[in-house]
Amino acid sequence: VQLQASGGGLVQAGGSLRLSCAASGRTFSGNGMGWFRQAPGKEREFVSAIRWSGGIYYGDSVKGRFTISRDSAKNTVYLQMNSLKPEDTAVYCCAVDYGTTWPPRPKDYSYWGQGTQVTVSS
Repeated sequence: VQLQASGGGLVQAGGSLRLSCAASGRTFSGNGMGWFRQAPGKEREFVSAIRWSGGIYYGDSVKGRFTISRDSAKNTVYLQMNSLKPEDTAVYCCAVDYGTTWPPRPKDYSYWGQGTQVTVSS
C-alpha cells in the first residue's frame, strides 16, 4: 500500500483547507484510514479516523472544525479543515488502520504516507 497526502498550504487563521490521501497498491486492505499531525518539537497527534464499517473519530482539538470523508471509487480519504487556527500548523500524514477496537489506536496504523505541510498564520 502506498499513500500520498496532498492539499496542504499556507492559510490565514479562520480559513479552510482540504487534505487528500490517495491510496494505491493493495488499496484499502485495512479497516480504515486515519490522519495524524506533528508540529516541530511536539509529539505526533491523532487527528481523525474513519472506519469502512462507518465509525468516525476526531481528536478533541479538532472536533467541530474538521470533517473526514472517503471516496471509495477514487481510493481517497479527505480531511476538510475549517476554522483553522495557528495551533493547527503541522505536517499532516495519513495511514492505514488495521485495528479492530474502538476508539481507534495509533499503534494499529501502518503504511504511513508522506506528509503535507499545513501552515496557519495569525
